[in-house]
Amino acid sequence: MNEFVTLMKSELVITVIIFLLLFIKLGSGMKNGMLLLVIQNLLLLNLVIGFFFNAEGNLFDGMFHTTALIAFQKSILNLGVYLISLLFAGWYMKSEHLAEFFILLLSALLGLDLLISSGNFLIFFLSLELATIPLAAMANFDLEKKISSEAAMKMILSSAFSSGILLFGISLVYGATGTISFAALPVLLDGSPLQIMAFVFLITAFAFKLSIVPFHLWTADVYEGSPIATTSFLSVISKGAIAFVFVSVLYKAFQPMHEVWHNMVMMLSIITMIIGNLFALRQQNIKRFLAFSSIAQVGFILVGITGNSIDGISSVVYFILIYVFSNLAAFGVAAAISSQTGKEKIDDYKGLYKTNPWLSWVMALALFSLAGIPPTAGFFGKLFLLTAGAANDNYGFILIAALNLIVSLYYYLRVIRSIFMDKNEQPVEKINIHPSTKFALIICAAGIILVGLMSWIYDYIHTLG
Repeated sequence: MNEFVTLMKSELVITVIIFLLLFIKLGSGMKNGMLLLVIQNLLLLNLVIGFFFNAEGNLFDGMFHTTALIAFQKSILNLGVYLISLLFAGWYMKSEHLAEFFILLLSALLGLDLLISSGNFLIFFLSLELATIPLAAMANFDLEKKISSEAAMKMILSSAFSSGILLFGISLVYGATGTISFAALPVLLDGSPLQIMAFVFLITAFAFKLSIVPFHLWTADVYEGSPIATTSFLSVISKGAIAFVFVSVLYKAFQPMHEVWHNMVMMLSIITMIIGNLFALRQQNIKRFLAFSSIAQVGFILVGITGNSIDGISSVVYFILIYVFSNLAAFGVAAAISSQTGKEKIDDYKGLYKTNPWLSWVMALALFSLAGIPPTAGFFGKLFLLTAGAANDNYGFILIAALNLIVSLYYYLRVIRSIFMDKNEQPVEKINIHPSTKFALIICAAGIILVGLMSWIYDYIHTLG
């Protein structure tokens, strides 16, 4: 029992919080202000507990496993969820179903935690569905908006399609090897045509979840239509968890097929960076802009994955940590402006610095980090991704990635120019920032600066790998 509680600590804490919220909802109820404070404190407690009493081991005959690296990955997700609970306080306060929203959000987080610790394809699939179904409901949480319902429908359809592809790939893996265990799979892989076909279906399912081109078409519409808290979870927490699992599956379960998946991931990385950047150039809605930006960022994550080394694992985990701070800071500023003014167009941000200098600087920091400009943490994150990808002497591939960095620099600076340099006869009014939102933005801004300068963080992640 002690081993069970220790190894499944993160999942058990999240489950307890879900039940507490259910009991609160079924009881006399609380006003949103008090309920939000309770939720934030519970999520902070969950974050703190994640750094203590960690152990390595397996449960349920290897179906569930955890290591120090997996525990750290879950802590990154917990950090992101805690920041999300702070950033969008203005939207939460107006919601009539605050408890239900966080029950769904925590159910999705529970599924992602189980997904990271999955030891075979059975628990992998069940965990993925546990994470996906609540997200579809969260996308439809702006009940009065038709666009929110459309976003939920598009997400359900794309998720159902990817789940079908995943199940077919799993069935082919079992038919070709006789096992669904990640630990037993490597010794049974010989690169036969059936196994390659199975892997193609599996990587396609991952591509849907990560919004890898050409399986990205749902992303911008879902991001634009969903409440911004849901969009942030999809962009940061969901993608981060899937990236963690993708690295684990490639590096461990399918390591004998490295030559096959290396070329596939490299090609997917190239087209994802190019298409993500080109479409980001022409976006006017800030949420669609950040959607295509996140697609391009996934392309850079794939660069690090091609390294097939401890450096590859470390660079991906380190970059996701930085991405949590950078992307959530951008979404936090966008949410603060949208909540009070309803403005979501990039042109609306012209002259923002004159009326809201503090929000302007936070947004600039976030975009500089996403662009990979020193001395922000994003520069170091992308540097380590490119270094890991260059380990196999794929210098042409790294050159393409570097050129895409230049393209991304243009469209990030376009937004910054609008904020600081362009004139606007009717600039965004002075935004009243909720204290929780301001606190979260301070954390994000500090993270963007300090994570890059504190080199021991990357060294610590490297030792875990």
